[in-house]
Amino acid sequence: MTLRPRRRLFRSRRTQRFAIQAAFLAGFALVLVYLVARARTLDLGLGFLESPAGFALANEWAVSHNPNASRLDAYVVGVWNTIRLVVVGIGAATVLGIVAGVARLSSNWLVARLATLYIESVRNTPLLVQIIFWWLAVFLAMPAIADRRHVLELAYLSNRGLALPWFTGESLALLWFATLPVALLAGWWVRRTRVRTEDMTGRSTYPNAAGLATVVGIAAVTFVAMGLPLRPTVPEIVESGAAILRYEGGVVVTPQFAAVLFALVVYTGSFIAEIVRASIQALPRGQTEAAMALGLNGYQRLTLVILPQALRTMIPPLTNQYLNLTKNSSLAIVVGYSELLFVGNVIINNAGHAVPMFILVILTYQVMSFVISGGMNFLNRRLQLAGRS
Repeated sequence: MTLRPRRRLFRSRRTQRFAIQAAFLAGFALVLVYLVARARTLDLGLGFLESPAGFALANEWAVSHNPNASRLDAYVVGVWNTIRLVVVGIGAATVLGIVAGVARLSSNWLVARLATLYIESVRNTPLLVQIIFWWLAVFLAMPAIADRRHVLELAYLSNRGLALPWFTGESLALLWFATLPVALLAGWWVRRTRVRTEDMTGRSTYPNAAGLATVVGIAAVTFVAMGLPLRPTVPEIVESGAAILRYEGGVVVTPQFAAVLFALVVYTGSFIAEIVRASIQALPRGQTEAAMALGLNGYQRLTLVILPQALRTMIPPLTNQYLNLTKNSSLAIVVGYSELLFVGNVIINNAGHAVPMFILVILTYQVMSFVISGGMNFLNRRLQLAGRS
């Protein structure tokens, strides 16, 4: 018995897909119409950001904000603080995750059990709790600035933060920084040329050392030629009014920044460790056996054979962890770190306009996430292509 044409039409996979897409588009259109209608009744302009902020932000890594500057300037400082936190956090969490993931597979019983204890205990504790723990139990428990610890009067540690020597830029500092990409490009070209020569002749040309020497040489020559555009400064303890001690000079890593950074690194590193462990165990055992047959030691097997192949499997889940770290940085608001969401809330309390301000915050997080995912996707494509060639 044949189906009727109408019944056969509704059972068609193409018809079902079209119906689902049409329903999705209709729902999206309704939401869009609602938002447009609401936008007419809301003031979504950003002109209020041009007014003076009326509040100051704590110095963070030589970045300061004057209360007489605009709210937009304050917001840019918040964005910059978030970017610094994310960049340093991603780098440190990756290193910690790789070390912990490899340690969990160690043949040493104690090392493997310690790595397992770290991973399982940290992964099952909320990140917010960890931020508060680092803030209250570690960094605020440091000695007062009057009883600070110091290293040769060059670095100081107290509950006001860690003060370290730093550099102050002179007039040609920006020009010198602009030459660094040129130095990196030259170093990459030298390394690539050396690798090709090594492949053709079979003689070791030390491409990595030659590329690094090129970068350092160009940077050093331009640094001297421009008259030392960066001047070192050493932190000092000065006394202001009412016998209040504070740091002056150098750079101060505040307790707020350190608490959030340590929590993000330790928390995200535990997830990256599991990604590293699973990616290594997914490799055929014959790869390790072949490396051992060639006489490679443990470090050489790990860096030359195992990790380069496991990296192809790691990158997609690593991208998710990097994006999670970026979004989790908003939890820094609980300790008063002057990041993106904190500054946005201060502006809302100061000037109102909550809806456009939160839209701007959402768009800023979207841009940062797109940059991270775009870079990781590019790296993933390059590695996959290299693997198939």
